[in-house]
Amino acid sequence: MPSRVKTTRVDKAYARLKAEILNGELPPGFQAPEPDIAGRLGMSRTPVREALIRLEAERLVDLIPRRGAKILPISKKDICEIFEILAVLEALAASSAAKLSPDEELLSEIDMAITEAEEAQTRCDMESWALIDDRIHKLVARAGGNTRLELEIVNLLNQVFRANSVLLRMNKAPASNAEDHRRILEAVRAGQAEKASEIARMHRLSGLVTMEKVLQTCGLSHV
Repeated sequence: MPSRVKTTRVDKAYARLKAEILNGELPPGFQAPEPDIAGRLGMSRTPVREALIRLEAERLVDLIPRRGAKILPISKKDICEIFEILAVLEALAASSAAKLSPDEELLSEIDMAITEAEEAQTRCDMESWALIDDRIHKLVARAGGNTRLELEIVNLLNQVFRANSVLLRMNKAPASNAEDHRRILEAVRAGQAEKASEIARMHRLSGLVTMEKVLQTCGLSHV
C-alpha cells in the first residue's frame, strides 16, 4: 500500500473515531475488539490500529492486549489537572498572540466564532455553544504562533471536550463568563499581552470552580 494512501486511511479512521468519542457516540467504558471497530468503520484493521494508537497517546482510549480498545472516562481529578494546566498554557498563548499581532483574517475568524457563540447562548443551544467554545479556544491557541504550544492546548481541549459538553448541559450555562472571549480578543488586538494573559487564565480557573461545583452537586466522580 503506497505510504500516502495508508496515511490518508489512518487519518480518516482517526478523525471518525475521535469525533465519535468526543460527541459521545462511543461513550466512556465502551470496549470492542479491533476487528469489530474496523468493521464498524468499514475499513481494514491496519489503519484502524494506527488510529487507535494515536488516540491512546491522547488518552482517549486504552488499548488492551487481546481485548481491543476501551473508551476512557475522564475523572474529576483529570478535569481539575487539565483545567489547571490549560490556565497556564492558554494564558501564554493569549499573551503571545497579543505580542505577535496575528493577521486580521485569523482575528476575524475568532470574532465571527464569538458572535456565533453569543447567538447560540441566546437561543439556549448549549450543544452548539460547546462546539463553538472549543473552536474559539483552539483559534486563540493558533493565534499564539507557537505550534508546539498549540498542539498541547488542542490535545488537552480534546480530552475535556466530553466533560465540558456533559457538564454544560447539567449547568445549563457556560462554566465561565462567556464575555471573556471577546475581552481576550480585544486585548489581543490592542497588543495588551498581560491583560490578555490574565483574562485567559482567570477564564479557565473560574470555569474549573463551576465544574467542581456541578460535579459535586450531581455526585459524579467521572464523565
